[in-house]
Amino acid sequence: MPEIKAIKVALVGNPNTGKTSLFNTLTGLNQKVGNYPGITVDKKVGKAQLSEDINASIVDLPGTYSINPTSIDENIVLQTLLNNKHQDFPDVIVVVADVENIKRNLLLYSQIKDLKIPTILVINMADQLSRKGVDIDLDELKKKLKSEVVLISARKNTGIDKLKQAILDYKDLNTSVLANISEKIDKDYFEKMANDFPNMSLYKTWLCITQLDDYDGLNAKELALINDYKKDTLKLKKYQHKETIYRYQQINAILKKTYRVDKSKAKDLRTKLDKVLTHKVFGYVIFAVILMVIFQSIFDWASVPMDFIDAFFAEMSTKVKQVLPEGRLTDLISEGIIPGIGGIVIFIPQIAILFLFVSILEETGYMSRVVFLMDKIMRRFGMSGKSVVPLISGTACAIPAVMAARNISSWKERLITIMVVPFVTCSARLPVYAIIIALIIPKERVLGIFSLQGLTLLGLYLLGFLTAMISGYLLHKTLKIEKKSFFLIEMPDYKLPSLKNIFYTVIEKTKAFVFGAGKIILAISIILWFLASNGPTKFDSAEVDFASRSDMKMAEPETYNEALASYKLEQSYIGVMGKAIEPAIRPLGYDWKIGIALIASFAAREVFVGTLATIYSVGNDDEENTTIKQRMSEEVNEITGEKLFNIPVGMSLLVFYAFAMQCVSTLAIVKRETNSWKWPMIQLFGMGLIAYVASYITFTLLS
Repeated sequence: MPEIKAIKVALVGNPNTGKTSLFNTLTGLNQKVGNYPGITVDKKVGKAQLSEDINASIVDLPGTYSINPTSIDENIVLQTLLNNKHQDFPDVIVVVADVENIKRNLLLYSQIKDLKIPTILVINMADQLSRKGVDIDLDELKKKLKSEVVLISARKNTGIDKLKQAILDYKDLNTSVLANISEKIDKDYFEKMANDFPNMSLYKTWLCITQLDDYDGLNAKELALINDYKKDTLKLKKYQHKETIYRYQQINAILKKTYRVDKSKAKDLRTKLDKVLTHKVFGYVIFAVILMVIFQSIFDWASVPMDFIDAFFAEMSTKVKQVLPEGRLTDLISEGIIPGIGGIVIFIPQIAILFLFVSILEETGYMSRVVFLMDKIMRRFGMSGKSVVPLISGTACAIPAVMAARNISSWKERLITIMVVPFVTCSARLPVYAIIIALIIPKERVLGIFSLQGLTLLGLYLLGFLTAMISGYLLHKTLKIEKKSFFLIEMPDYKLPSLKNIFYTVIEKTKAFVFGAGKIILAISIILWFLASNGPTKFDSAEVDFASRSDMKMAEPETYNEALASYKLEQSYIGVMGKAIEPAIRPLGYDWKIGIALIASFAAREVFVGTLATIYSVGNDDEENTTIKQRMSEEVNEITGEKLFNIPVGMSLLVFYAFAMQCVSTLAIVKRETNSWKWPMIQLFGMGLIAYVASYITFTLLS
C-alpha cells in the first residue's frame, strides 16, 4: 500500500493554556526538540497516531497572546502561519484556550481563523468547569465561531479522541472569515488592498503590511506595493487599534450568548494563596525557604548517583585496560573516550533533579509568582524575574542553569542571564576552594562562633553573585540589542502537577544536554588525553632518560612509577604548554605545574585537584586530599625558595577560579543555547581576562 502522508498540525495558544500538556498527550515520547533555522527558540515536533492508517505531524508553536508579534517566539508563529512554503505550514491549526481566560484566548483564535486555514478551537481544562462555576453552550459557540470546538482535559486525557477525529475531518471545516475587518475599519482602503493582492487572502495581506519586515512569499512588484502601504504609519496604527477593538466587540457578543460564569459556585483558593505567596515580605521568605529545600535536595540526592557513575566509569576504564591488549587504541578508549563519556553522564543526576523541581514549580503555577515577585529587583541589573531561577540554579551547576534560561522570553534578558550565570559559584569549584582554603586560611574562629575558613568560602559565593549582578548591569548598558520595556506574565491557577508532563520535561531536558553538549565535551576530553599522552622528541625517550637518573635507581616500584608519570607529564604536549605559559602566569605567583593544572581544568574546574595529584606524584589512596595538602604545603617556589602555596598565591588562585570560565561543558551548552560560538568565546576570553587581572591585583597587594 502507498505510504499515507501525515496530516500537518500546528498547536497554537496563549501561554499557560495547557498547549504543551496537549502536545505531550498527543505525542507521548514520540517527539523531538531542535531549533528553528538560525533561531535559538526551541522547536518541538512530534508524531501522533490518529487512526490505524493515518498519523499526524504536530508542531508545538511558541506561546503567543496574539498574531501580532512582540518577541522572537511570537514572530515564529506569524512566519509559520503566513508562509505556505514553510516546512511547518499546517494543514490544520489547533488553537488551545482555557476555560477561565477564554475571552483573551479568542482574540488569537479570531485572527488565525481569518487566515482561511482549517482551524479547530480546543477548550482545555474542561474538568474545572464546575469548580470555576463556568457553563458553556457548546453548540451555540460552534455556530457563532463558524468552527469545530472541542472540550478536553489534557491532564485527565478526556476529549482527546474527539479532537483526533476533528483533525481527521479537517477538510470539512468551515474556512470562512470570522471578522470582516474591511467593513468595520475602512471599506475603500481594504478593497484597494484586495485588488492589489488578488492571490492572497485579505487578512494575510494586512498582516504582511503591518507585521512583517520581509516575506519571501512575495515577488518584487508585491514587495514594492507592501512598502508603499507601510509608509503611512499613523494610518496603520490607527487601523490596528480599530481592528483589536472590533474583534473584542465581536468576541463579547459571542460570549454573552454562549459563556456564563457563576462566581457563587466557584471554589477557588487562588486569591488567598496569592496574598501570601506574593506578599512583599513573606513572599521572599517563602521563596528563600523553597530554594534552600530544592538545592539541599539537589546536593543530597545527586551525590549518590554521581558517585556511582564516577565509580562505574573508573571501573570500566580499569577493566578495559585489563581485557584489551596494551596499545594506543586501548589507551584512547580507557583514558580518553570512557572518561569523556563519564564526564557527560555524570551531570545527568543534577540536570534531572533540578528540572524535576523546576517543572513541579511551573506545573503548580508557583513559578509565575516567583517571576512576578523578583522582577523589580532583577530589572535594575538588565535581567528580569525569570532570571532568578537560572542564577540560583548556578550554585549547583552552570549547565542546567544555562538551560533553565530558556524560560526568559526577551532575547536580551536571556542572553545576559546566560552570560553571567558562570560567575555564580558552582559545586565544581568546591574541591578547588576546599583544598586551597585549607592550605592558606588558619583554623580560627571569629567572635568565637564563626569559622574563618567558612567565612572565606561564604565570601567567595558572595563574590560570584555580586560579579554576576554587576556584569549583568554592564551588559545591559553595552549590548545593542532591542529590548521591549514592558513586562507581561500570565498568573495561572494553582493546580496539582501532572506527573506525565514532569516526566516528559525531565526526559526532554536531559536528552537535550546529552546529545547537544555531549558531543563537544567528548571531543575535548579526547583532545586533552592526546595532549597529556603524547609529546615532542623528549617525550619518546622520557622513560630511558628517567631510568638513567641516579636518584631513581634505588626507588621503590610504586614511588618510581609515580615519579615517572609526573616526569612524562612534564615532557608531554600539555607539560610543554604549561612551561610555555609559565612566563605569563608568573606575575600571578604560579609555576609551570599550576599552569598544567590550569590547562587541564579547562575540561572541568574540579580537574584542578586531580591534576595536582598527578603532578605531585600522589597516589589515589583514601588519604588523597590530606596527602595532596601535605605535598602542596611542601612545594617550594623555584625562584624565591619560599613556600609556593602561601596566602598571596592561594588567594590569587581562589580569585582566579571565582572568575575564570574553566568549564568546557558550560561553553558547549552556551554554544547550543545561543546557536553561535560568538558568545561562549566572549565568555571564555572575557572571564579569563577578568580572572587574570583580579588575580594579579590580589597577588600584588598581598605579596
